[in-house]
Order: sequence, then C-alpha cells, then structure tokens
Amino acid sequence: MSVIYILLSISIIVAIIFFVAFIYAVRRGQFDDSYTPSVRMLFEDELVKEKPETKTNKTN
Repeated sequence: MSVIYILLSISIIVAIIFFVAFIYAVRRGQFDDSYTPSVRMLFEDELVKEKPETKTNKTN
C-alpha cells in the first residue's frame, strides 16, 4: 500500500515539473509562430459563399 503513495507523489511531482516547463516555454515565446505570417499570402484564399438573398413577396 505504501508503494501507491510513493508512486502517486512521484507522478504529481513529475506533472508539476512538466507544467512549470510548459509555462516557462510559453512565456519565452517557444510556441510563437514566426513562419506562417510570412507565407500566408502564398496560401490559396478560401472561397467565401455569399448568403442567398431571401425572396420577398412584392405585390402591388
């Protein structure tokens, strides 16, 4: 039973270490995308479908 407590505490410590490393990487700009904006103009534009006009009954 004591092994479960040891493994649980070790896994929580490892999870905290990974979380701190993730926060550190985010703050240092590791996940900033500096490549995509420079080639965005080369991507094909998506076709935007216009909304069909609603038919109204015009009676005089």
